[in-house]
Amino acid sequence: MKVTLSALDTHESSFTPLVVIELAQDVKEETKEWLKNRIIGRKKDGVRRLLTSGIVIQVFPLHDNEALKKLEDTWYTRFTLKYQPIDSIRGYFGETIALYFGFLEYFTFALIPVAVLGLPYYLFVWENYDKYVVFASFNLIWSTVILEVWKRGCASMTYRWGTLVMKRQFEEPRPGYHGVLGINSVTGREEPLYPSYKRQLRIYLVSLPFVCLCLYSSLFVMMIYFDMEAWALDLHENSRSEWTSILLYVPSIIYAIVIEIMNRLYRYAAEFLTSWENHRLESAYQNHLILKVLVFNFLNCFASLFYIAFVLRDMKLLRQSLATLLITSQIFNQIVESLLPYWLQKKQHVKVKKKVQALKADIDATLYEQVVLEKEMGTYLGTFDDYLELFLQFGYVSLFSCVYPLAAAFAVLNNLTEVNSDALKMCRVFKRPFSEPSASIGVWQLAFETMSVISVVTNCALIGMSPQVNALFPESKADLILIVAAVEHALLALKFILAFAISDKPRHIQMKLARLEFESLEALKQQQMQRVAENLKEDWREGGKEAAP
Repeated sequence: MKVTLSALDTHESSFTPLVVIELAQDVKEETKEWLKNRIIGRKKDGVRRLLTSGIVIQVFPLHDNEALKKLEDTWYTRFTLKYQPIDSIRGYFGETIALYFGFLEYFTFALIPVAVLGLPYYLFVWENYDKYVVFASFNLIWSTVILEVWKRGCASMTYRWGTLVMKRQFEEPRPGYHGVLGINSVTGREEPLYPSYKRQLRIYLVSLPFVCLCLYSSLFVMMIYFDMEAWALDLHENSRSEWTSILLYVPSIIYAIVIEIMNRLYRYAAEFLTSWENHRLESAYQNHLILKVLVFNFLNCFASLFYIAFVLRDMKLLRQSLATLLITSQIFNQIVESLLPYWLQKKQHVKVKKKVQALKADIDATLYEQVVLEKEMGTYLGTFDDYLELFLQFGYVSLFSCVYPLAAAFAVLNNLTEVNSDALKMCRVFKRPFSEPSASIGVWQLAFETMSVISVVTNCALIGMSPQVNALFPESKADLILIVAAVEHALLALKFILAFAISDKPRHIQMKLARLEFESLEALKQQQMQRVAENLKEDWREGGKEAAP
């Protein structure tokens, strides 16, 4: 077995690498020397250029086994109901990942009141939709309050970490960005240049039609699901057996699995298309990717529920479909995202150990084993998929809360295991990601708030369609529509009033930030006064010299 990791050929036992750079096999020695000089000179664009050209395959930091073991002991190795060590997670993985786990924990605790309140509604007033008005109203207020309170908690955390107020840095071109070499008119540096009109042509002539085709395919699959539902219902009505009673749930289970598979296939296609669009900045790339994925996932996951609720108007089928989609997707995600990768990683670990034992080379076998093992681990692509899962879960809980009040209870049970499975995934399945500072959960805050607004409309419409409410207006449906619209507008107004009334930052954080801004301005004034004084002294000296004979 040939050892290709040159750092391991050293006989210095104290050598501990922090970052591993994997090069292509045919890299010349001159290129390696150039890269080494760029790293020593702290030139940031060296590795980026080599990643784009394919000379560098990957760059990743090694896990600190001692620090990781301490983190695991306080985090997930013992399944107990306790707060996560968010500050320790931040110290090891950085602010972005710590904020995700902080939001996951907060969202789980915030779901408990809805779950507790929904249980008696499920047990005692299942068919009385008019009594769900109180429950649905509570949920709508709850969804606003928890998002506003989260902003305050997030501000407290990031202030403590020193990332609440971050200066916006000039973004360098992302790896993979290509074009004709030229001079950037802003930086004056040589970098690839790509015309904006070409990117727009790719977006509107290729990406947009492809997304529309995928949306149409999702609706086509949905109609196949309804055909399967009709077939299962006809079969059950003809035979009325226990077997056909179970069969009624099979179409929803199959459809839920198909939805998850389609979401993942579309995600790969969206990533390919967004990369092909050739965005210069990582932020632009992420924004276009998030837009593509959110639109498709929302339609793919919720279109059938909207169709059942407002076209078929079958509340029994809506409850069944919502419960099946929620539970099946949660089980599927737990298996695919954590359990299966962990099992594959354990098998890979055994193979690496056998190779290391068969290796006859004068190297640090423990270090070599760690490098090879982590080199084969999956790359953590960021918190996008994790937030997306919570976003869809929030939709299942809030959009149709008056129809299936147990949704929050199943979400709590899922998230209690999600905390541990995601922790296992970060520590044992993926490479250690580079730490990224963050001041908030970013665009996901807006996504959750948008979902809460949509939930107001859907719940008001569902309650207005219920037989009990319709019975109050037997003659004039126009009056019913006007009252439902008035209630919806009142609830929306209440949401926006609550959002305005609850400050995004706690009072003590506001005072500290104001104090910091005041001190910064005072320091700037003192610097300016010192410069003026120095200039006056210099002018006085020069004037004295000219006046001298």
